[in-house]
Amino acid sequence: MKNRIKHVFFDLDHTLWDFDKNSGLTFDKIFKLNKIEIDTKDFLSVYEPINLKFWKLYREEKVTKSALRYGRLKEAFDGVNMSVEDDLINLLSDAYIDHLSSFNHLFEGTFETLNYLKEKYVLHIITNGFHEAQEKKMATSNIKQYFKTITDSEMVGVKKPNPKIFNFALELAQAKPSESIMIGDSLEADIEGAHNIGMDTIHFDYKNLSNSGNFKSVTELKALINHL
Repeated sequence: MKNRIKHVFFDLDHTLWDFDKNSGLTFDKIFKLNKIEIDTKDFLSVYEPINLKFWKLYREEKVTKSALRYGRLKEAFDGVNMSVEDDLINLLSDAYIDHLSSFNHLFEGTFETLNYLKEKYVLHIITNGFHEAQEKKMATSNIKQYFKTITDSEMVGVKKPNPKIFNFALELAQAKPSESIMIGDSLEADIEGAHNIGMDTIHFDYKNLSNSGNFKSVTELKALINHL
């Protein structure tokens, strides 16, 4: 594989950028700024599975961007039995996006891995995240310079695992599927999506759930060095 691969494509959230940690810090910040008395850990325990549910609906084109941003907060506040007016939910939704990129925690080994890979491959990003937020995340965490191209779902109009976003990213990168590999945390969006158009894949199973099936997997980023 090492002799064949020329292009390495990464997902961003939950793969390089530590979304869970940064998201928790963001909620802690916006709750304090808006004087909302709530235990952030209790809120996150309800919010995180709801957020995953809404992102799946968003990938499947079943909810809009605005419905995702509102709905995940509305359901989470309802889940912790806290009544919050719609105006405040919308304010918090905007504040969350505004402040999210001010935190820049990456997974352990990110820089070591990227520094190794950049000497051997051309690196790229394919993300379902919102354009304005992803650009800021990569800039503030000092990883944007590693990547030749960045493809996000808003540029293409579809989301992973739709083959259109992978084909768009390959065309932008001037890369062939047979010489490309996709690395990401989502089996459905990243791994199966890329596999279905002929790309090689490595599942980043950072929660060590051992659910990668027949796909190659790693539980820490530095282990990619052994594969690439």
